[in-house]
Amino acid sequence: MPDKSAIAAAARALLRRAFKGALASIDVRSLYPYASLVTLATDSAGAPTFLISKLARHTANLVRDDRASILIDETGALADPLQGARLTLQGRAEPADDESIRRRFLARHPEAQAYADFPDFGFWRLRLEAAHYIGGFGRIFDLRPDDLLLDLEGAATLLAAEAAIVGHMNRDHADALELYATALGDGEPGAWRMTGIDPEGFDIVLGGAARRICFAQPIATPGEARAEL
Repeated sequence: MPDKSAIAAAARALLRRAFKGALASIDVRSLYPYASLVTLATDSAGAPTFLISKLARHTANLVRDDRASILIDETGALADPLQGARLTLQGRAEPADDESIRRRFLARHPEAQAYADFPDFGFWRLRLEAAHYIGGFGRIFDLRPDDLLLDLEGAATLLAAEAAIVGHMNRDHADALELYATALGDGEPGAWRMTGIDPEGFDIVLGGAARRICFAQPIATPGEARAEL
């Protein structure tokens, strides 16, 4: 019997690493599913977030009917994509006017700074209701929201200090970030950047590569973050 906690951890890591996904909404004209490409980040709990324009068809769809799903996969480099991992998320899409969501998204997608403040653009979050994870051929699992989302109770001081921690690590500890990426994340040497930290771990990126580094144990304060780092 597969270890459910290990499966959930693999699905969470896949979500945290994702730069993009296929967003499916209900088309306002045809009422058929409409799939489009969006860039992704996550909020502190791990819910997917995205930045979209009011002029886009998928935004009009979500305003009319907030039911949506997002497909994330890492199978592009595989000769047989069905052997790779992918995750389908289902839930309700909602506007997300939260400074931490904006900060985390733009840290992951700095090119979006060019249009993030346009009046027609806004940040959205998928409020998870269900998930379906396939870890390769025949490895198929249904997951609940609490399998993917972190419980942030008690972590208020850590979340309040997130921007300062991320800024400090990127400014003063680039060598440590590179070591995390190469020694713990099987990444290539380079100028890795931290984009977010949460009770379970932290996310680092280099160009189009991302790594999720998990802590040995959950943390809740800046002091505990310092000790783990």
